[in-house]
Amino acid sequence: MGCDTVARMKTSKIILGGLVGASLGFAAAVVPGRVARADKPAAAPAPTCKSHNGKPCCDPAVTAHLPLPAVFSACGKTDATYLGEEGSKETCKYVFKIEGQKEDETFVQVYAPAQKDVPSEPNDPFFSWKKLGKVFMADKAKSPKAAPMIANATGLWMPGKGFFVSVNASTKVCAKPQAKKLASSIK
Repeated sequence: MGCDTVARMKTSKIILGGLVGASLGFAAAVVPGRVARADKPAAAPAPTCKSHNGKPCCDPAVTAHLPLPAVFSACGKTDATYLGEEGSKETCKYVFKIEGQKEDETFVQVYAPAQKDVPSEPNDPFFSWKKLGKVFMADKAKSPKAAPMIANATGLWMPGKGFFVSVNASTKVCAKPQAKKLASSIK
């Protein structure tokens, strides 16, 4: 064997040794990470809700703006009269059982969309608004056609940073004085 062959063998062994060492090092770094990830506790199960009419549960990001216990407290309702919630994009509707009333008329609905530019007050062609602390409350209808809407529901509106919260509370669930209490619970 010549000197040249020995040098090539040493170089081959060095390269092979380097590759084996790198592979082992990579395996030692990655495998424990995968095992550690497998050892993490499973994610908490999705919160359960009392769904109404088979509709999806409300998004917790929306209910955080007006939690159900705040509705119970302000409107004088209980779990016994609560039929469930109906969730949809950026909206949560809490539905209640009111004797002699249709279910589609007995609700408190929360709408909290993300919005780039949020006005400082509601710009509404149908109603005038009155400020109650940080929240605006629909005060008067601007036309005779809008009068029945304000008679059947109370509108609440609050600007936020990058969002606003709009609440539509049926007067059959939450009378106007109760809706004023509800306004202080909006976050």
